[in-house]
Amino acid sequence: MKLPRHTHDAAMLIDFFEEGLTALGAVCDRSWHDRLDLLAEGRAAALWNTPEDFVEKQLRFVPADATGGRDADTEVFPGCPLTFRLAESLLGGTLLLDRAVLQPFDQGRPPGGDAVEKLWHAQFPGCSRWWLERPFQATWHFSVLLLARCETQAIDQHWSLHRLALTLADGKRDDLLAEQLVFAQANPRPQQTIDWPPFDLASWQERIRTALNEELADDLAGIRSRQESYLRRELDRVDDYFENYEREILQRAARSRSPDAQSKLEQRLAAARAEHQRRRGDQVQRHQIRVIPHLDALLLIAEPAWNSVVCCQEHHHTRRVAAHFVPRARRWFVDEPASHGAATTSPGGLASQEIV
Repeated sequence: MKLPRHTHDAAMLIDFFEEGLTALGAVCDRSWHDRLDLLAEGRAAALWNTPEDFVEKQLRFVPADATGGRDADTEVFPGCPLTFRLAESLLGGTLLLDRAVLQPFDQGRPPGGDAVEKLWHAQFPGCSRWWLERPFQATWHFSVLLLARCETQAIDQHWSLHRLALTLADGKRDDLLAEQLVFAQANPRPQQTIDWPPFDLASWQERIRTALNEELADDLAGIRSRQESYLRRELDRVDDYFENYEREILQRAARSRSPDAQSKLEQRLAAARAEHQRRRGDQVQRHQIRVIPHLDALLLIAEPAWNSVVCCQEHHHTRRVAAHFVPRARRWFVDEPASHGAATTSPGGLASQEIV
């Protein structure tokens, strides 16, 4: 889910800078409605990347429609580097994993069999007969929610903020949870004990990268189209220059009868062709698109679910699957891979897998 960008509000920004710089140890004073005087040292002074330990500045908060050049050291404007540095300093260098428990979506009652059967058939078509091997039991469904700032480096620099929810079991996206998180209610005192699973960020890097690539696909399509247009124009310019240059060298070589001059022209031609390829490669490098994600928050979410063993018949074979149902998402999640076995008779008269 791509979060909308806030409009530039100088009054809101001056409050943010005053509170943020004060939290970092700076002394701030509003000398005018759009100006902030400050004395900073340590972490607060590090925002300006200066060798001095002590910084004295007057910040001016310019409106969004202001024209003319901007001073990034003393002015705060849309896309100002100082805003990003202050936010990153307040977040700190260590990414912590927080935990949250959601309130039950169904008031703690197991779902009806007919409804969950229809949802199973919608997700996994092909079952001719379906039943639950045992009644539903309460369990927990875990998801990882992350907040990521994506810096896209191209001809123009782009920033976007995304909230992604991934199922902890398989790493698949749960867009519904990411979109409806603002409507969810936390449960500070769950009645059941929660056995929180471990979470290793290093092992999740590939899953997060895949989810971000899917999330950014539409935005990158437009950026890639512009990059290809710019690259094509620059490559045509480089090709035209070196084609004309090589043509001129070949014409000189045709008019010259001196072996020494011919040898020098051939060397110049070889050097020009090598330089031509180098310039083309340089332009390709310059027009590459780089996406640098910055994870600002991680949240491990537990929400009530109902687990059971689902049995269904496919082509005269019984499929037995351990799965759990999440009422909030109205979805089934498979806990174990599907298994097939010999057909026996269940108490209800249906086929079931023989377990040894």
